[in-house]
Parts: sequence; C-alpha cells; structure tokens
Amino acid sequence: MKQLSLRTSGRRWRLAAAGTVVALAGLGAAGPATAASASMRHHLQPGGFNKKGDILIADAFNNRVIEVNSRHQVVWHFGNGSNVAGPHSIVGTNDAQRVGSLTLIAGTGTPPGADPSCLQAAGCPDNRVILVSPAGHIVWQYGQAGVTGSGFNQLNTPVQATYLPSGHILITDQANERVIEVNRAHHVVWQYGKTGVSGAGFDELNNPNSAELLANGHILIADENNNRVIEVTRSHHLVWSYGSPAGTQLSGAAFASRLPDGNTLITDSNNNRILIVTPAKKVVFDYATNARPGSMMTPLPTRAVMLKNGHILISDQFNDQVIEINQNQKIVFTQGMIQTDGNGFNQLNAPYDAKVVGDYTGLTPPFGFGH
Repeated sequence: MKQLSLRTSGRRWRLAAAGTVVALAGLGAAGPATAASASMRHHLQPGGFNKKGDILIADAFNNRVIEVNSRHQVVWHFGNGSNVAGPHSIVGTNDAQRVGSLTLIAGTGTPPGADPSCLQAAGCPDNRVILVSPAGHIVWQYGQAGVTGSGFNQLNTPVQATYLPSGHILITDQANERVIEVNRAHHVVWQYGKTGVSGAGFDELNNPNSAELLANGHILIADENNNRVIEVTRSHHLVWSYGSPAGTQLSGAAFASRLPDGNTLITDSNNNRILIVTPAKKVVFDYATNARPGSMMTPLPTRAVMLKNGHILISDQFNDQVIEINQNQKIVFTQGMIQTDGNGFNQLNAPYDAKVVGDYTGLTPPFGFGH
C-alpha cells in the first residue's frame, strides 16, 4: 500500500471549554445531557479537549479524527474505524477543523485497494461533511452516508470543508469537479466549477482538493490535476494563479492557504514538497519531505498550515506522520512513526490533514470560534 498513489479516475486520495457545546444558530443542541454524558466517557479522555496546542488530525486510513496532546496521547476522537459510513463512523476522512467545541469533518471515502478491510470493488464511500459535538453526536450533515451524487444534499468525494463566518460551509466536492458553498438548509448558494465537467477554462476545475475563504472575500482553490492554485472572485473571475496544466511549477496541488504577509503556502504533493510563493510568484521557501532520514521515496504530503510562530505543520501522508518544522526547516515535533501504519499509541495511517488547536494561520480569517 505504501507505493500506492491512490488515484482513481484521476482523483487524489487523499471551541469552547471541554465538555461544553457551542449552540450555533440553526444547528441545535448536541443531544440530551444524559446521552451526551454517557457518550462523553468514550470520546473524551483526561488531559483536556480542545486545548490550545493540541493537534487535530484527519487519520484517513484509520477512518477517524483524533486530537492529540504534546505527549502523543489521544484526548478525543471520532470514528469507530468502520469503513461503512454511519452515525458513529467516518470513512477515509481528509479534513477536520474546530468550530467552537464542534468538529467539522469531511468524510471522503476510500478508493479501491486502499483499505484491506473494504471488500467493495468500487471502494468504500462516505460522501458527507459533518459537524460533530464533543460527545460524538452528528449535529449537522451535508451529503448522505454512502450515497454518491450531485443532486440536492449529495456529494461525490468531498475532500475538504471550511466553516464560513456566515455559518455556511465551503465544500470541495472533488469528483463533482466543483467547490460549493451550502447553507444550513442544504441549499447551494454559490459554486465554482461546472458540476461533473473537468477543465481549465473559465469556471472550470480538474479534481480540486481544497478551497479557502480569503480576507478579501475571494476563494483560494488548490486545483490539483490542473497543477495550479487559483484565486477567484465570487463572480468567477481568476485574479491570481500559480502553476498551470501545461507548466512544471507544480504537480498535484493538494492544498493552499494565504499567509498574513500575502504569500501563499502550497502543498506540491506529487513533488513531495512544501512551497511558499510571493504574489509575484517567486518561490521563497521550499521543503522536501522525502529528503529527511527514513522517508519513503514518494510520501505525497497532502496538507501544510503555518502556525503563528512561523512553524509549518505538515501532513506527510504515506510516511504516516505529522511533522512540525521550524523556520530553519528542522523538525521540532512528530506524531506517528515514520513508514509505520497503525492505530496504537503514537501511530497513524496515511494522515491527510492536521491543525493545531487555537494556533493556525492562513485559513479562513479568525472570525471567532477559537481560531
């Protein structure tokens, strides 16, 4: 499995104090207190939940999201490991972020051959974006468990989701070749990319892998199979880009975020590296994850976010690690054991996303909710 590139039909594989629930308008409570208390013992561990400095990880092939502390201990988790999407499971999760005390999770699903326990020839779909309470209750959902589609309340391989200050959710609906903004009533209120059409022309994408809201209201998209990162307006005009379908600057743009200084942090996955480029498209930072001791040849890193201290947190997917590097490109923290699949203590299996609770920059501007 280690050498599996995980591409099927061109697609990449890829809060409040502990014990409290944020009542977000339109979401409702997380469930009766008695039920929450019983479930809480399963999901919350001593040592804190939603504690600043903890790391939230989308542990894709373990079919779970975990929060770990600096001692590598799991202090919260969602996902029972099942490869069947359901109320207590999440399949092939690629993305997670905190929204107050809730956790926003993208259930991507797993492609054929990725998970030995998945016996379906077509892989094991999930196709949901969910908000989960600290007690592990799904309090809002877009998409239907295991259903693949492009109609009302349907998704096809959602790889990333961002909570917007309006309360809407921005979803990168990869295999539908679109980025959509949905409201609480499950209506699409904005879309970039023509549903089911791959391309590089006006209002077209090819296997998009992430989308982030910028402070200026524009959307920054990692247009993966077009090997580019684009910034588009709400009226679908492209105002900045790096890379191109025919160019060599990027190969497999897995993620991008805009930094406070105006530069753009890019995960150049197929080249196994992390870049920072200026608005003038000059590369000012370049870090290769496969050059470090013990690395496999093609770990295909999937996510890099910058922390407030200037460090960068990288999900080094097939090295089975999340690593934190400083400004001198020295590794200062690791979660997971390099090239060691597992779900035991300090083990991960193809982690796709990681963010430090209360301390990451470059994503949706910090409009609240503990960012």
